[in-house]
Amino acid sequence: MEVYLDNSATTKAFKEVGDVVKEVLCEDYGNPSSMHFKGVEAEKYMKDAKEVLSKILKVQAKELFFTSGGTESDNLALIGAARANKRAGKHLITSSIEHPAILNTMRFLEEEEGYRVTYLPVDQYGRIQLNALKEALCDETILVSIMYVNNEVGSVQPIEEAASIVKAYNKNILFHVDAVQGFGKYRIYPKKQKIDMLSVSGHKIHGPKGIGLLYIDEHVKIKPIIFGGEHQKNIRSGTENVPGIAGLALAAKMIYQDLENKVDNMRKLKAHFIEEIMKIPETTIHGLYDETSAPHIISVGFAGIRSEVLLHALEERGICVSSGSACASNHPAISGVLKGIGAKKEFLDATLRFSMSEFTTLEEIDYTLQVLNELVPMLRRYRRH
Repeated sequence: MEVYLDNSATTKAFKEVGDVVKEVLCEDYGNPSSMHFKGVEAEKYMKDAKEVLSKILKVQAKELFFTSGGTESDNLALIGAARANKRAGKHLITSSIEHPAILNTMRFLEEEEGYRVTYLPVDQYGRIQLNALKEALCDETILVSIMYVNNEVGSVQPIEEAASIVKAYNKNILFHVDAVQGFGKYRIYPKKQKIDMLSVSGHKIHGPKGIGLLYIDEHVKIKPIIFGGEHQKNIRSGTENVPGIAGLALAAKMIYQDLENKVDNMRKLKAHFIEEIMKIPETTIHGLYDETSAPHIISVGFAGIRSEVLLHALEERGICVSSGSACASNHPAISGVLKGIGAKKEFLDATLRFSMSEFTTLEEIDYTLQVLNELVPMLRRYRRH
């Protein structure tokens, strides 16, 4: 049996998404900047995609910009906004457990461009401490970036409370949200939630790889970080990935159809998995696992077994999981997220992430539990001393 439980790394595309991508690649293949009818056809795909996505987010179509993925969206939001607003100050705030696309961009801004960055601590469940956010804000602060859902432990950040704190202090401070793991699991409305910029990735929601979205409120000052033919109002140059854009819009439309039932089903599978996994001795669940946590992510520590060893043992039985963020690299390292939440030493290199999608079945979960019950006691016989 083949079981795919690494949906936070990437998802299987909806068949319909594959079909529309192929159609745009092979039939409606024009360049949207061309003036002939093939170009007009391509441009229509982009216009229709913006219409679909703007309705889902309840924003204006002109506030949506297509990128190559979540990482580029994060880079554009942080670097572009920091550079455009540096006269107002050079202080940025983020959390200590952000995705590398945020953390490494913040470090670049610190080391290469002279910005000062505050990295907010999180509690044992991976949630930012709002008091620390209040204390970090100052006259020099121009941008705050907080992720919607943590990609490793599934903690959901108090986005609305954080945004309210920021805007109460100074309405001109920009609030960015990396929603790569939250979009398609939650209904997100940037205007209502006081979010100025929002990053989304296609391949996390059964869409294509290599396509992302950045919502930028029309009042935000931002500079481009990619230069060329001044596409997309000169915010992001480069011939648009029309097949990806069409696929992203269709995936978003499909994932938000009957969303509540899909999420409810994932929560039931998650509760069942956790209830059974906790029967295995010396295991722990990192972060919260009630309804305040993400429906699709489960982080489990297995004391005495290295993550890699258990991952490959599961792989041999047809089960795909992750030992951390696949977006960092395929070279495992001690997780900064686990350190950030204060995980015990014995779990730092002994944790796996199981992440589901709407395609995940009870049969797959039960098979995974059965295999874990066989493998964990066996592998622990060879534990390190």
